[in-house]
Amino acid sequence: MAESLRIAFLTHEPFYPPSGGGSAEAVYLVSEMARRGHEVHVFGPEIEDGDAIEKRFGIHLHLFSTWAMGRYARLRNFKYLAYPFFLERMVLRVAREKKFDLVFSQHAISAVAAGKLKKKLSVPVVLNFPDLLTGFMETWPAYIAPRPVVKALENYELSLPTRYDVDGVCAISDALADLMTGAGYPREKICPIYYGYASEHFPFTTRERHPTEPPVVVMHGSLDFHHLGPIAFAAVEYVTKQRPGTIFRFVGQRTAALEKFLHRLRSISGCEIEAPGFVPYEEISQQLADATVGIVPYEESAGTHCAFVAKIVEYIASGLPAVATPLKSIKGYFGEDPMVRFSTFDGADFGKKIVGWIDAPFMYWQLDACKSAARVKLELDWHPLCTKAVDFMERSYAEGGRASS
Repeated sequence: MAESLRIAFLTHEPFYPPSGGGSAEAVYLVSEMARRGHEVHVFGPEIEDGDAIEKRFGIHLHLFSTWAMGRYARLRNFKYLAYPFFLERMVLRVAREKKFDLVFSQHAISAVAAGKLKKKLSVPVVLNFPDLLTGFMETWPAYIAPRPVVKALENYELSLPTRYDVDGVCAISDALADLMTGAGYPREKICPIYYGYASEHFPFTTRERHPTEPPVVVMHGSLDFHHLGPIAFAAVEYVTKQRPGTIFRFVGQRTAALEKFLHRLRSISGCEIEAPGFVPYEEISQQLADATVGIVPYEESAGTHCAFVAKIVEYIASGLPAVATPLKSIKGYFGEDPMVRFSTFDGADFGKKIVGWIDAPFMYWQLDACKSAARVKLELDWHPLCTKAVDFMERSYAEGGRASS
């Protein structure tokens, strides 16, 4: 067993409960660190019942309360830009009394603070990138995210490991690792860990739709502009015309992007929509249990190509057939999986793939569903992924300590 470390774990999202997307990963990473006997100090936005959470996970919380943080907070992007300044100072205040052995950051926003702390604390730093955060902005409306600004932000995010000469990087995908290598960071110091799921919350479900029941096409997540663009709209339009009565279920916070998308869908004659709103992570499987097809209709961007999309993992684990656009990261893993059909970046083609699953007899794919679910559970459950990530963190600490001695 590695020596016990005092770790400063930095995040810009509330630690618990997970709010969706990459936020769930932090809980499992921290749990693995604490299980190994490391003393973990989590620096992040304010949460409820902090004392109870500390006891539950065996950690120390240091909470930011100057303003509300979170993926659904007002003026989110402006707050994200200012947050690293305050986060860095929070860590420095605690470090006056407790010497940290290592700084571990979650996401690019906290990576800015972590990078600056490397020099000020003289300790190894490991950055974890569950996505290329700024890359998603390529698909946002230009009036919100001007393209030259987005490109500059992407370049800055990719430069963070080299800029601060950090000791290791965990990346969500090989595609993101390749981009960081292209930006000058050594490939041997990057560990692609992919993105996992909690198998206890996504049990395999045997499913067979009765002929009189309408098909249900489901999508869950944070539902931002890159999730719900022209491809998603054209796919819904195509399926509604070809298979009238099909229900489209969008599970997630009623974001501005989702509200705008739902408003557009009302222009499609006969379109059947369900939008139950935010559902806690441990209850999402209930929304998948009676579904026919799970979808990932992401628009093409650097961010989406790098994303190892959590929802497709959860679809397959639950025994649900899936349709996705050909994102490099998930096609690299699921390209030969019979339970995932990849369209082109075209809404009508995406819709055809959905109809193909609606029409596919249950008996033809159920054995494939069992095999695919078993593979996902073996390889992408949080336990093996977090074991890999924390192993890498400990190696990075050992090598960083030798380099600085």
